[in-house]
Amino acid sequence: MRTLRVLVVDDSAYNRRTLSDMLSAQPGVEVVGKAGDGDEALRLVGELSPDMITLDLEMPRMDGFTFLRLLMARRPTPVVVVSGYSAKENVFRALELGAIDFIAKPSRTVASDLSSIGDQLAHMVQVIRNLAPPGLDPARRAPPTRVDPTPRPAMPTREVQEPRRVVVIGASTGGPTALIEIFRRIARVDNAAFVVAQHMPERFTKTFADRLDRLGGIRVFEASGVHRLEPGVAWVCPGGKCIEIAHERGQGPVARVVRPEAADRYVPSVDRLFTSAATFPGPRILGAILTGMGDDGAKGALALHAAGATVLAESPETAVIYGMPGAAVRAGAVHHHLPLRTLGDKLAELASAP
Repeated sequence: MRTLRVLVVDDSAYNRRTLSDMLSAQPGVEVVGKAGDGDEALRLVGELSPDMITLDLEMPRMDGFTFLRLLMARRPTPVVVVSGYSAKENVFRALELGAIDFIAKPSRTVASDLSSIGDQLAHMVQVIRNLAPPGLDPARRAPPTRVDPTPRPAMPTREVQEPRRVVVIGASTGGPTALIEIFRRIARVDNAAFVVAQHMPERFTKTFADRLDRLGGIRVFEASGVHRLEPGVAWVCPGGKCIEIAHERGQGPVARVVRPEAADRYVPSVDRLFTSAATFPGPRILGAILTGMGDDGAKGALALHAAGATVLAESPETAVIYGMPGAAVRAGAVHHHLPLRTLGDKLAELASAP
């Protein structure tokens, strides 16, 4: 087991010491540096090349949001936010800027519930151990897209039709912003159904689905059981679970939420979603793999390719992390390798085809 090198970033000396002690107690973890603000953290990243960073958001001189944006542009690295600044909009902003997960401090200091924080940190250490090295291409991203906050009415009851196309999309680090861009560009696709596996903590997926839904066009919901796939409707896999496309007698294609299995290295699993979709006739299926660390989706993309489906991948020009799309490209599973906006337009074109 290789040593996981960690940089701890927090403006409180007490928190830096406490977090460092908790991390150092994990087998195979070495805290290689500590920083009190974003400026110092950026310098240490260049000097120490850590494998993982814990990050506070409220800091002097350079806050955590600015640090995340600069880090992902210069040297993409797995970041776990550990902060008391835990309003949902702040959490989403951190996730959109490239953080892998968010651990809320129980108070301004981390001392009041060490066991809870420690368990979550131990889990994130294991998650980051599973990540393949990120792509070498520097990240470049568009600014986050503003979302219309106006709520949309509930989906009316209507006769359900079977979709002509089923689109499966996988994403990880940087995926929330990428998916917002994609859903803006597929807004007028009314003959395809969509299923999304985004690596995201379970407490945020419903709010994220609601956020995509407010963009207009495609109706977006968090999946919770078995759902018949319908034209113009998207289902987002809940965090902590996996989602599959399945045949349901008398209903046609359905999205089915299932428990993770031991073989699922990532949860939600893009590989599992894509592989299940490959059991359908290839011409009906489109796959898209967006920004993310690791290689989740490469195996599933190969299955889609072999089944005759069309697979698209985000190119390094726009991917925050080129790991996942790059792995699919290297596997020879990708038909179209495009920057995000062009990819969204191509996906809309293919999904709308008769």
